[in-house]
Amino acid sequence: MYNESDRLQPLFDSTFAHLRRARESGTPHLVLQEIGVITSVATGIAKVAGLPGVGFEEVLKFPGPVYGIAFNIDEEEIGVVLLGDYSQLNAGDEVTRSGHVVDVPVGDGLIGRIINPMGRPLDGKGSVVSGTRLPIERTAPHIMDRAPVTVPLQTGIKVIDALIPIGRGQRELIIGDRQTGKTAIALDTIINQRGKNVLCVYCAIGQRASDVAKVVAALREKGALDYTVVVVTEGNDPPGLAYIAPYAATSIAEHFMAQGRDVLVVYDDLTQHARAYRELSLLLRRPPGREAFPGDIFYIHSRLLERATHLRPELGGGSLTALPIIETEAQDISAYIPTNLISITDGQIYLSPSLFELGVLPAVDVGKSVSRVGGKAQRAAYRAVAGDLKLAYAQFEELETFTRFGARLDEHTRQIIEHGRRIRACLKQAEFAPVSVAAQITILLALTDGLFDNVPLEQVSAAELTLHEAATRIPTEVSARFDITEKLSPEDRNAMIEIARTALEPFQDQSKIKEAS
Repeated sequence: MYNESDRLQPLFDSTFAHLRRARESGTPHLVLQEIGVITSVATGIAKVAGLPGVGFEEVLKFPGPVYGIAFNIDEEEIGVVLLGDYSQLNAGDEVTRSGHVVDVPVGDGLIGRIINPMGRPLDGKGSVVSGTRLPIERTAPHIMDRAPVTVPLQTGIKVIDALIPIGRGQRELIIGDRQTGKTAIALDTIINQRGKNVLCVYCAIGQRASDVAKVVAALREKGALDYTVVVVTEGNDPPGLAYIAPYAATSIAEHFMAQGRDVLVVYDDLTQHARAYRELSLLLRRPPGREAFPGDIFYIHSRLLERATHLRPELGGGSLTALPIIETEAQDISAYIPTNLISITDGQIYLSPSLFELGVLPAVDVGKSVSRVGGKAQRAAYRAVAGDLKLAYAQFEELETFTRFGARLDEHTRQIIEHGRRIRACLKQAEFAPVSVAAQITILLALTDGLFDNVPLEQVSAAELTLHEAATRIPTEVSARFDITEKLSPEDRNAMIEIARTALEPFQDQSKIKEAS
């Protein structure tokens, strides 16, 4: 009688013979792996023993999985900065080495995405598509690999583009007390890059979730998220994530710069970054210095901001412009961290709480703000019409303080004050309302030519909006010359003044005109 097992027996024999030959011919590969143990866990850090070959800043794997960075490498134990939820870690848990430093995914797949510094998505759109990863800590370009900053980065904000210009490849600090509009200036700059072939990276460091949500909503509403990467650490994240966030954002931006593209990166803000590093350093028992910050607090920011540059044409000609934000307390710009950042960067935009309370928005204090590079990158048309504007505005601010004492003023002084008030009124600007280059130059030209002097102060805003519309009627061949290095010709200047005079004519105070004549 035929048995089913008899039919399957040859198949079993063949399989067993194949497995026997594979076992006899195979050579076992032994992998030597170091396994350490946690000796203690504290807020954001852990102490580990038993990894004699670990390297500085090497990534370590904890159960969970949770990752950490080997920060303190002592003879007896390792101080590790944790990068994830460490609530489930306990003393005695095993720790293994990864053999690499912290890296982040880079590439076009990140554009429009919201991620954390480890590259994990936070926007619910699935995993990040990227075939390349770069370490977050990279050497800054050598001095001979850098080119001069010659191309402007238009912010769309009149007071900055005219008086404190920023060039592509520059590092311009935004500094001021809390709630004075620092983030608003950075967002306006990002929004103004639409259609200008500039990619943006916004790095939120230790921000409240509600604030981050507002920023993302504004970027999405204005269509700026289409060319922006958002790197986020929130206030309840471990301090280790806040520490690595700006370095990860810079590596993402550097990848695009290496392709010859222009990139803008915003660090919001480095005050939280410095505090996170101070917290980690104190927990790791590093020696404290001034204001309890560790001795290398200057170095962590200098090595970050030195990566912003404009590369030579042989290296692609890309640029990385950095806008770090720093928060002051009680307008003290001479505090430890602000002075460090001021000395590292190429200028600062100072936001005054006094101007903010007066409703002068953006609250940029022109006297305390400076751009040490952007003037060389500023368009010649701007330099021609805004050359004397900063001096006139500074004279006005100085004289305005005397008027508070009720002193009698001569006619010349009164004219300077009236002219300065109109400059200040014209430099006011609403949030998320960038102004085109043509409109800015038209307004500045009208200001320097005195066309606003006979416009009543309460009508300056309406008159300015009329000039915005009039700027669209500037001949194309004239507006095309705004983007080149040549100065405005007398013919172009006269044509624009005539357009501005015609637009402002309905707002002129006829009584003032008769007095002047």
